[in-house]
Amino acid sequence: MVRHALLPVFCAASLAACSGGGGGDSQLSRSTWRFTLIDGQHPQTDGARITFEGRKIGVRVGCNQMDGPWRVDDDRLVAGPLALTEMSCPTPAWDQEKAIGALLVATPRFTVDRNRMILQSSGHTAELQRETSVAGNDKLPGTGS
Repeated sequence: MVRHALLPVFCAASLAACSGGGGGDSQLSRSTWRFTLIDGQHPQTDGARITFEGRKIGVRVGCNQMDGPWRVDDDRLVAGPLALTEMSCPTPAWDQEKAIGALLVATPRFTVDRNRMILQSSGHTAELQRETSVAGNDKLPGTGS
C-alpha cells in the first residue's frame, strides 16, 4: 500500500526532472525578437528577426531565412537542425547571417530581462528586443510561421 501511495509522487518528480527548463520555453513561446546588435554591430538589413511559434523557430538576418525545431535546455537555446535558403547577399549582411547561424548551431546561452534578450556562444553575441504582437503579425515573412 505504501508503494502505491508514493507512485504519484515519483511520477511527478520524474516529469519535473525531465521538463528541460520549461520556464525558458514560456519566455520565448509565441514571440518575435528584433536584432538590435550582432557582434556589436547594428543589423545590416531591416527585418532581422527571430520568431518562436509553437516548436518552430524562424530566423531572418540577411538575405536568407533559417527555420527548424527549437527548445530550451536550462539557460541554453537549442535550435535545429535548421533549414537555410541560399541566396547571395552583400558582404556585411552575409557576414552577420553567418555569425547568427554559427551562434544558433552552438547552442547559445540566453538571458531575458523584460523585453531584451541576449544570446551568447562561440565568440558571437546577439542582442534582441521583443516586438509587441499585433493579432498574429509576429510571424516571419515567407515562413508561414
